[in-house]
Amino acid sequence: MHQDTDTAVDRAASIVESYFRAPVDSLVETAAAVSRDLDAVRAAGPLTVSELDALVQPHAMTLLALPDLAVYGAGYVAAIDLLDDARSHLAWWQGSDRSRLVLAAQSLGKERIDYSEMEWFRVPHATGRPHVAGPYVDYLCSDEYTVTIAAPVASRGAFAGVAALDLLVDSIERDLTPRLEEVGLPVTLVNGVGRVVVSTDHRSGAGDSVRGSRLATLPRVSCGEVALDVIVG
Repeated sequence: MHQDTDTAVDRAASIVESYFRAPVDSLVETAAAVSRDLDAVRAAGPLTVSELDALVQPHAMTLLALPDLAVYGAGYVAAIDLLDDARSHLAWWQGSDRSRLVLAAQSLGKERIDYSEMEWFRVPHATGRPHVAGPYVDYLCSDEYTVTIAAPVASRGAFAGVAALDLLVDSIERDLTPRLEEVGLPVTLVNGVGRVVVSTDHRSGAGDSVRGSRLATLPRVSCGEVALDVIVG
């Protein structure tokens, strides 16, 4: 890369890392708080869906109100068989009215979806670290093109689920596109498998794969600890 491109890449990666750092840090704090609350409730007896919802709701409201970020949904997704009265559960609030998600009332079969293999759940479980997953169509919650950020929660020394929040790709594009345009060269933000999150190049759209395209020949640079890369040029 030439010096101008090197500078542009560093600036683009810094912009992306800064944008995602606040929600990642907030989720790590939320995960720690939920962990403490879970331990306290479980010490008093079996953990139920209603108890979990009551425990999580104030944390979800805090995440939904994060400044300078249009958080669409937030909450906690329990590890399989953690609860006494349900095999799985999403304690989740979303939308402009911050309403609680009730899967069975939304669509037939959604309550039976096995989320344990979804990237936003599986990767934090496997690594013990926060993860940025997407973009993908979130058929479980919003039915919108979404990026999910999740952080692992522990209870009694074992994995107990994830604290998470959803950002709609549309809002990420509105936030990041003008900032990335200031870099002065075309910038494309991609996930770990080379799928576009946002791009200032009109030839690339959210969800496109860079595999086999001209972008595949350009260097990909990591955005700090955020599991995303930038391609400049």
